[in-house]
Amino acid sequence: MIPNNKFTNVQFAVLTVSDTRTADTDKSGQTIMEIVKSHNHRIADYKIVKDEFDLIVDALKTWCGASSEIQAIIITGGTGFTPRDVTYEAVTSVIEKEMTGFGELFRHLSFEEIGTRAMFSRATAGSLNYRAIYALPGSTNAVKLGTEKVILPSVSHFLEELIRVK
Repeated sequence: MIPNNKFTNVQFAVLTVSDTRTADTDKSGQTIMEIVKSHNHRIADYKIVKDEFDLIVDALKTWCGASSEIQAIIITGGTGFTPRDVTYEAVTSVIEKEMTGFGELFRHLSFEEIGTRAMFSRATAGSLNYRAIYALPGSTNAVKLGTEKVILPSVSHFLEELIRVK
């Protein structure tokens, strides 16, 4: 983490996108929450929604609403190429700015672990209403890699950039 930073205890929400997972079987969502809490951040909300465009968008808009205390959202699932995978489309339809480097870096790090299969991830990140939004694949290894190596080392800087004025 960046020292002397305003965002040392970030309020996260975790959204699992799945047609089959429950709170008991959502290993990826649970992994994200464990990692986030182990770095002294807080889980402000957690939800599982079906892989449906409108449900994903509704969750993001609620969490990014004016009265919400949530500062960052991590989504897991629905980033692949099957006909049901619509997380990328839902996220990019609502974000104000896309952080293309997030997906590029995530795929680069994934390539080192899983080879060319990394190309099939449509991991992305961006911002909505001064909130950081990250979308990761649904595998436990992917959320561990993305959360530990990309999101947590940069989330504080991302949030500072969102509130910085010229």
